[in-house]
Amino acid sequence: SAPVADVMASTHVSQLHFSSFTTRTRRLRWRRRSSQIESAYGGEGRWLEGEAKRLAGVTKRPERTWDWLMLTRGKWTWEVNEDREYVLRGMMEFHNLSQRREIFVPEVDARVKLLGEIPTQDFTTSIKLIPRHTGGYDQVTNARKDGYWPAFILVANSKTAMEVELRIMTQGESLRSLESAWIRLDYISYGPHGRIPKEQHVVLPLRFPLHEEEDGASWLDRTRCSVLPIKTHLLTHLDDPNEIFNKYVKHHHQPGDVLAIGETPLAIMQGRTRHPATVRPGILARMACLLFHPTSSLATACGMQALIDSVGKMRIIMAVFVGALFKILGRGGYFYRVAGEQAALIDDVTGTLPPYDQFISYGPVNVQSTVDEMQRRTGCEVAIVDVNDLSKLTGAVRILGASSGVDSVFLKESLLDNPAGNADQQTPFVLIRSKGKEE
Repeated sequence: SAPVADVMASTHVSQLHFSSFTTRTRRLRWRRRSSQIESAYGGEGRWLEGEAKRLAGVTKRPERTWDWLMLTRGKWTWEVNEDREYVLRGMMEFHNLSQRREIFVPEVDARVKLLGEIPTQDFTTSIKLIPRHTGGYDQVTNARKDGYWPAFILVANSKTAMEVELRIMTQGESLRSLESAWIRLDYISYGPHGRIPKEQHVVLPLRFPLHEEEDGASWLDRTRCSVLPIKTHLLTHLDDPNEIFNKYVKHHHQPGDVLAIGETPLAIMQGRTRHPATVRPGILARMACLLFHPTSSLATACGMQALIDSVGKMRIIMAVFVGALFKILGRGGYFYRVAGEQAALIDDVTGTLPPYDQFISYGPVNVQSTVDEMQRRTGCEVAIVDVNDLSKLTGAVRILGASSGVDSVFLKESLLDNPAGNADQQTPFVLIRSKGKEE
């Protein structure tokens, strides 16, 4: 019996060691995963402090349009992260952009769509909307237990807050298979302009690549360089490009490398997306869109109206007139010259990966200041680029902005075959390393 006891003791010790190793491994993976979650749901907070200003700048809002009420997407925290329960909490803000008029917020409602690798109908979700009011008269603002939203008056040039609690639960499949949650918030703007239904959309990432997955990424060999497409979580308005660099790029980076960032991912991080339901095409948009090739992002009424909302009606009228005149003379492209850079950068629906394939995406802004700040803070040369799968045929690789150490000819040559891809690769950053500088 002694040998049997020894074997059992030895087996027990081995199981303890294996269990301890497994526990340490899980903890290590969780720490790594947690650090990446914090890149979206934590960080310095400086990026989100500018969200309202960035969002207000997406479209022109002259006082005469009465489009005064704006809802931000807000800052979010991930409070419960377990296999069968997630709890995420956001603090969103209503802004009254009018300098003179009061706006009522009488109704707010929310719904959620889960995206993942498996059917999601067995997952259950619940959303609570909790008023955290400021910026109004002395009103009863306590949250009601029945979830009813009390009407609120928002005085001119002020803001108020709304807490949003999203709870996701399952009794079967682990929630780890979920990629993201897409929340739609419907609200009413009520005042001198009438009763206007409005909406805001919030996309929240739920899956974050482990370092093991990132380390498994392969460098792609090119004639003069090697390129590394870098996988990230689904980027949203929560993400600061510098924080994303620290979480996903820093441990790959070597001196002399160049980081190429797609223009659409940067625009998404800047919050420059709109759902077509928020776009109200006018006569000009419905007529002007007919002048464009069917595959153009400006060939739909909503795509054209989104551009009009961004640059102004008179500029588009002038662009259409000048573009048509030069087209008659056999010279194309003048519409885009007059309409401005956003005309060439705007992406209509289907332009990127889900759920953003159902959104209109504007081009990014403040591109040069973005790359300069990233270069200063990270030490890496950075460029914002517009590349697609047709670039190899057309030779069109557009550099929207680049830090001072970037060789534009070398950069374009490195990106001609679009290593980031146009599908759902989720590799918005590409690291480029000259063969002469490889270790």
